[in-house]
Amino acid sequence: MKEGDNFILNRQYHLNPITFLMSGVIFTGIFVCTLILNQNHTAMAQQEPNGTSFHMNNMTFTHRTASVNGIQLHYVIGGHGDPVVLLHGWPETWYEWHLVMPALAKNYTVIAPDLRGLGDSSKPPTGYDGKTVAEDIHQLVTQLGFKTIFLVGHDIGTQVAYSYTAAHPTEVKKLVVMELTIPGFAPAGRMPSWWAIFHQTPDVPEALVQGKEMMYLSWFFHNLTFNPAAITQTDINEFVTHYSAPGGMRAGFEYYRAFPQDAIQNMNYSIAKLTMPVLALGGGYIPTFGGNITMPTIIYGMKILAQNVQGITVPNSGHYIPEEQPDFVVKALDNFFAANSTKTK
Repeated sequence: MKEGDNFILNRQYHLNPITFLMSGVIFTGIFVCTLILNQNHTAMAQQEPNGTSFHMNNMTFTHRTASVNGIQLHYVIGGHGDPVVLLHGWPETWYEWHLVMPALAKNYTVIAPDLRGLGDSSKPPTGYDGKTVAEDIHQLVTQLGFKTIFLVGHDIGTQVAYSYTAAHPTEVKKLVVMELTIPGFAPAGRMPSWWAIFHQTPDVPEALVQGKEMMYLSWFFHNLTFNPAAITQTDINEFVTHYSAPGGMRAGFEYYRAFPQDAIQNMNYSIAKLTMPVLALGGGYIPTFGGNITMPTIIYGMKILAQNVQGITVPNSGHYIPEEQPDFVVKALDNFFAANSTKTK
């Protein structure tokens, strides 16, 4: 679910994907049957060997896996200091944070998981609601020995981050959320995006997109960014490689199919407002939503769900803030985490 306050979508931005979808609909029945029979829900994407270390901007990070909540969760860890957990969005993996992780790792222990079903994590058929995925992450944090953390979420990672924080409010010192219309807490009159409706349709998205993952996912990176060049073809290839692996696209769509369940969970969580400091970041310019964004819906939602919210509309950024404005994000996180902070481990 992407940000925006102009919800009457400009037809010129949607002609190509709609044409693409309509052109493929005649094959839906054949593809759906094939997909249901052949989909490998428990497959693992191409994995980096556990314990493999690598460098980003002279900082060392390591690929690891952990058994949590009945699945294998892949994560990347590096740096030293208080723990910062980074939860990615759709259609991305831990790699969406690669431009901010090295700078953060100078002062923090950075942990960037692949969410359940995505990247190199295992792909179960169920469990894509915020509460369940948050439990995945909480068990990972517990295994790593951290008592409290700084928690950051983007897009669907924001739903997971909110669920985690609402379930364990004393264990999240500060929360940062980016670019999501929180299920159950959309502004009045806010219409869902076409892709949110499409992705929630059972089986059809998998059938129509199969074999066209590069075309389909590239549309989002090209049309939800202020500067499309900020996400390179190499970056897109990294994401598409994982999402086009067996079970990858289905898992991604399952996060959207869980939105109604998320909304119910969020309503229950909202009875007690979050009390820790919250930073909400929204992109300031998203072409698909008409350009300039005056009130990002993430700020609107979090001001209902939390008592102490600082909202920032990020200039010269679309939906993919960590990649479009990495320096802004690093500075904002450093300032936010450092303010009146104490050790968290």
